[in-house]
Amino acid sequence: MNHDVIIAGGGLNGCALAIALATGGADVALVDPVATDARADPGFDGRSYALSIASKSMLSALSLWACLGDGAQPILDIRISDGRVGSGPSPMILEFDHAEIEEGPMGFMVEDRHLRPALLAAVAAEDRITSITGTSVKGQTPDASGITATLADGRDLRARLLVGCDGKRSGVAERAGIKRIGWDYGQNALVAAIAHERSHDGVAHQYFLPEGPLAILPLRDNRSSIVWTERRDRAQAVMQLSEEDYLDVLRPRFGDFLGEISLAGKRYTYPLGLGVAQSFVSDRVALAGDAAHSVHPIAGQGLNAGLRDVASLAEVLICARRRGEEIGRADVLARYEQWRRFDVMGLALATDGFNRLFSNDNPVLRAARDAGLGIVNKLPGLRRGFIREAAGLSGDRPRLLAGRPI
Repeated sequence: MNHDVIIAGGGLNGCALAIALATGGADVALVDPVATDARADPGFDGRSYALSIASKSMLSALSLWACLGDGAQPILDIRISDGRVGSGPSPMILEFDHAEIEEGPMGFMVEDRHLRPALLAAVAAEDRITSITGTSVKGQTPDASGITATLADGRDLRARLLVGCDGKRSGVAERAGIKRIGWDYGQNALVAAIAHERSHDGVAHQYFLPEGPLAILPLRDNRSSIVWTERRDRAQAVMQLSEEDYLDVLRPRFGDFLGEISLAGKRYTYPLGLGVAQSFVSDRVALAGDAAHSVHPIAGQGLNAGLRDVASLAEVLICARRRGEEIGRADVLARYEQWRRFDVMGLALATDGFNRLFSNDNPVLRAARDAGLGIVNKLPGLRRGFIREAAGLSGDRPRLLAGRPI
């Protein structure tokens, strides 16, 4: 057997899983279709991630946070409001303050230019990880003793288990016969970094508009990341605009509470939809991250959900390996499926429901949701529960998400 685990996909989740498994003593092959030199640090380009407290704890347990903390922006407050373009937010605002929990900031904004190189450096430094770049897994053949993965360059790799971390259109899932259920929202996310005159004071804003939500997330140095949802045709038209015209469309939505704004870095757009794999496991196969599920970015939980997959799968496999169990066996993989399935379905239903509830201008629904925001804001116990859930502090947490090694 060449390896214990082959991971298809060298993105953030794939790298994190490789590091977690290798730290626990497993031998891992990480297959990344992107060549090494294409992963070079692009400098500030606006891409960033909202990491929960639990995700930060996981990165600390893997000895990665030490090189990320100085560049991370703590999220101290979250303000949620409803409104219309040009008319400002509703007076009914739901506010979450980090002082309501003991663990500190509710989360951290980390730029891709810091997180990705930290993961790649840890992969390169780990002797138990064989990193194969510039090619991809194009075939897989499971059998009673393991699985053979055939690469695009013709090489065969042998392992006990193949993990698909290869995105929404996972080839690993397709070849394993795992179908995906879900639907398209007819919306696109417009993503960019915005520089502004005034300090954001570590406050994140979620502003619900009829076309879709606008998230304004604090970054270092008087900058914020925006995730701006629009109908697909509208979003595509906005992406074709000049920078100044783009800002002219954004300003009535963004408001003037941070003073003058300008673009910092590149602009991105991607289609939004809900997709959940019908199963997270198959014969000698497991799925994690976007290969297993993709949800609306309305709650900022995409990467956090992927890291929960990583922490859960790593714990299941490492603990099974230490007990002398065959890690690719169906009963071992079923533990991972059982651990993650309920949480993922809950997240999918919640994000889908919130998007449908708020992405419209129905006056009855508007009145109901504004009243709901106001009621929750006056109930400290319920508000604290929401904070702990979003921070990843509730439920049956894997050891890594509690900051403990496996």
